[in-house]
Amino acid sequence: MSERTDKEKKPPLNGRRALPSSNSNDEENEVPEMEAFGLIPRGFNPTDYLRVVDIHMFKEPHEINKQQHHTDKYYNPKLIVRRGQSFQIQVDFNRPYNPEADRFWLEYLIGRYPQQNKGTYIPILLRDVLKPGEWGAKITHKENNSIRLSIMSSATCIVGKFRLYVAVLTPFGILRSRRNSATDTYILFNPWCQQDAVYLDDEKEREEYVLNDVGIVFHGNINDIKLRSWSYGQFEENILDACLFLMDKAELELSGRGNPIKICRVASAVINSRDDNGVIAGSWDNTYTNGVPPSAWTGSVDILLEYYSSKQPVRYGQCWVFAGVFNTFLRCLGIPARLITNYSSAHDNNANLQLDFFLDDEGKVDTTITKDSVWNYHCWNEAWMTRPDLPVGFGGWQVVDGTPQETSDGMYRCGPASVQAIKHGHVCFQFDAPFVYAEVNSDIVYLRRAKNGTQVIENIDTTHVGQLIVTKEVGRDGMMEITEEYKFQEGSEEERLALETAVMYGVKKQTTQDSSYQPQTDVDMEFQVQKAVLGSDFKVTITFRNKSRNTYTATTYLSGNIVFYTGVTKNEFKKHSFSAKLEPYSSSAFDVVIKSSEYLSDLLDQASFHFFVTARINETGKILATQKATVLEIPALRIKTQGAMVAGKEMSVTVEFTNPLKQTLENVTLRLEGPGVLRTMKKEFRQIPMNSTLIWEVKCIPNRPGLRKLIASLNCDALRHVYGELNVQIQKP
Repeated sequence: MSERTDKEKKPPLNGRRALPSSNSNDEENEVPEMEAFGLIPRGFNPTDYLRVVDIHMFKEPHEINKQQHHTDKYYNPKLIVRRGQSFQIQVDFNRPYNPEADRFWLEYLIGRYPQQNKGTYIPILLRDVLKPGEWGAKITHKENNSIRLSIMSSATCIVGKFRLYVAVLTPFGILRSRRNSATDTYILFNPWCQQDAVYLDDEKEREEYVLNDVGIVFHGNINDIKLRSWSYGQFEENILDACLFLMDKAELELSGRGNPIKICRVASAVINSRDDNGVIAGSWDNTYTNGVPPSAWTGSVDILLEYYSSKQPVRYGQCWVFAGVFNTFLRCLGIPARLITNYSSAHDNNANLQLDFFLDDEGKVDTTITKDSVWNYHCWNEAWMTRPDLPVGFGGWQVVDGTPQETSDGMYRCGPASVQAIKHGHVCFQFDAPFVYAEVNSDIVYLRRAKNGTQVIENIDTTHVGQLIVTKEVGRDGMMEITEEYKFQEGSEEERLALETAVMYGVKKQTTQDSSYQPQTDVDMEFQVQKAVLGSDFKVTITFRNKSRNTYTATTYLSGNIVFYTGVTKNEFKKHSFSAKLEPYSSSAFDVVIKSSEYLSDLLDQASFHFFVTARINETGKILATQKATVLEIPALRIKTQGAMVAGKEMSVTVEFTNPLKQTLENVTLRLEGPGVLRTMKKEFRQIPMNSTLIWEVKCIPNRPGLRKLIASLNCDALRHVYGELNVQIQKP
């Protein structure tokens, strides 16, 4: 292989390697069309030898290659195949091929410094029989000047965009076909191939986790689960190139790009912008200047294309946006992936499996010294792969998380961590298993500073965190609970053992002295929050059950806080204290009304509240404490279609919304998208008066038949997280 000689283009060598590291799929070297073995005699005429006239890649969506390799949905004119599976090409020569006299082979090259031992230069020789999962080519048909070849790729080869050459041997040198970008070939992971590290044996699961380009994000909170659709759009135009660019951006060596473990690890860092100018800048403080609020995005395509063209972080994202884009990246490359929601997710700053909530004298949480938080929900991804770097049994689903929470090996990234290892407490296995273990297993400990400075434990809640872990059902839009993939039944012997294993492997767990913590056992306290629509009043009900023969009085304090979905408090909007008399062997209920005027002015974009109730039993001095998050109902957008819905013909889509608030909405942005139906469209409205209805009509021409989904979002400062969706059946023309 000849290298470029122009000095400016050549990166400096660092004295440790003969060639610079090769970590860009985009760059290429110049390949000579005539590679001479020595001096060429004067009479040599290349046209005397076998010469390539044309190469046919059979790369149309309806042709054999894309059909057999499940890549016919990619909106990309080049050949896209999956590794470890044969594909067909046809080579036209200037004369009939003669196997006795002529000798030729194929060459696949990737990157700027192709080397055979790195897998970046691949000579493909003719064979009589193709071996599954190994590089080779076999002639399947000869006719006139053309030959038909079946090419098998290695099941472990690099994933990326390769350049193809046909090389012909002559006595004086090698003659190569011209550089022709039309013959470039993308090679992807292959979940249909048993030798591939991402092999998944269930066809329905492959259709969902690799080929479905729309998904569901579950959000809200444990008591009020909400869902919205997300357009992954992994097959849309330029998305495959954008995903390959992410690996260039992360400077992942080309030779490591056949390994899903490495790809997931570097991608979880490059999805966020924290330390490498990655794809999405996070913002959790309710200010989204010079950017799009996280709740406005309806899918990944706009984000990836903007990053691919600007090379600058796209503003802004929160956990489901990071997870949605990560899912697109994984599915686009062929790694089976799904988006997970963990309700009541612990963000444990010192990873001691304990979230410390410090109470002040009134029984209110002291936010100045409470550093840990419980997120209403947190989204991450699971990617399916074998783990040859771990003992047998830890392959399968792996947690990967692109949301920047804590650093891992010096960068904001997380995973891949084996779900099976987390369940059994084997958190010694890489990567970041202790952090994920804490997210789903921490205890909440309520502490109070006594007058003498010691910390007194008032209450321990072992069941609040990680109560429910869910993902989208296979083949349907429902919710599938996968909590038991992550943890054993709460309170079971197996759960205790897993915890002891995790502690043995170095997850810090502070032990609490039994002597200092003796809860009040003969009184139960619980509270309920009435379901309410944004803008209306609602009530909370606190219920005491006195199981003893004593009469008690309880000094009770209710604190209502407006919180970010991450559990971080913005401000307290409601304080209410009262004294409750608890008669023997009876229950007493107390209602507190929350007025809309108390919360509307400060409400954040996910309409989340967090209530603390603390009660002191005056006769014993013991404290009862409990907490609950709640989310208001947010009105939805309505989507309708008119006219026949046929691929290639114009159709009409209408989005409607009625303003439910007692105020005018200003500077409202609507977004509408649907993979295969229409690219993202945006429209701004100056004002929507209270109780009035907005109507937006869009004309579009769907290009793909089948069941598709339209997704819309509405955004303004006073109202976010307003969504609508509609399934549409696009007919064949």
